[in-house]
Amino acid sequence: MNLRQLRYFAAVAEERHFGRAAARLHMAQPPLSQAIRQLEGELGVELFHRTTRRVDLTDAGRAYLDRVRAVLAGIDEAADHARRVAAGVVGHLTLGCVGSATYSLLPTLSRHLTAELPGIDFAFRGEMLVPDQVGALHSGAIDVALLRPPAADPALSVHVLRKERLVAALPAEHALAAESRVRAADLAGADLIVHLADRHSVMHDVVLDLLRDAGVEPCIRHEVGETSTLVTLVAGGLGVAVVPEPVTALALSGVVYRPLAGSASIELAVAHRADRREPHLARAVEVIRGLF
Repeated sequence: MNLRQLRYFAAVAEERHFGRAAARLHMAQPPLSQAIRQLEGELGVELFHRTTRRVDLTDAGRAYLDRVRAVLAGIDEAADHARRVAAGVVGHLTLGCVGSATYSLLPTLSRHLTAELPGIDFAFRGEMLVPDQVGALHSGAIDVALLRPPAADPALSVHVLRKERLVAALPAEHALAAESRVRAADLAGADLIVHLADRHSVMHDVVLDLLRDAGVEPCIRHEVGETSTLVTLVAGGLGVAVVPEPVTALALSGVVYRPLAGSASIELAVAHRADRREPHLARAVEVIRGLF
């Protein structure tokens, strides 16, 4: 028994006529009749009552037709699913975002991805530090990361999406809040809120390098793991911070943002494991890169 015999049987059962079934199948009638006889022989049952004008299903034939239709539908569905997988339009992906991308980019990105790739089931994890993202990419906990270079790992494929300006996050009552622009040197002596040093945060190193290049020895008062916590502490008057411009989307009462003078910026990139070749992952990365 083979798939072709099942399709032949279904055609004859639906047409109730060998001639019409043969025309529908684009074949001659004698081979069709022979194939049905062979199928009946293999099953050991008669599937049709035959007359000179038409054929009718036996009780066994009607029962068999119900199952054959289900089998053929399942095979067609499996073939369609395989083609969709190969085209990269179905699957599941988890995307991890650094803190600033969580607030400014994730809402737009999630809408765009689900609109462009509705067959892919997306999950999102926000407020991730870069080392955690790299570890999650390796373990498979996430499939794609929006992170801050450098992610010095040859096992990752990293594509820079854009540069984002750095801004100062200040308590509303801070003296610098009255300025339209802040220099890094203006932060000398200010209590500083930064990301955790022991978690190897990219932003931690960028901020400290920025201040030291301006001749400022950082006065760190608080270290936090999440950008939302950092901004909350600023709003509470516990210090100042330097953050990527998209963090300004996190508008809390008690905090103001001021541009930093000069061209200080930090990159945002999309990354995934270089050995991942799934079509749906490639399509998602393509959509993300297309946004920029």
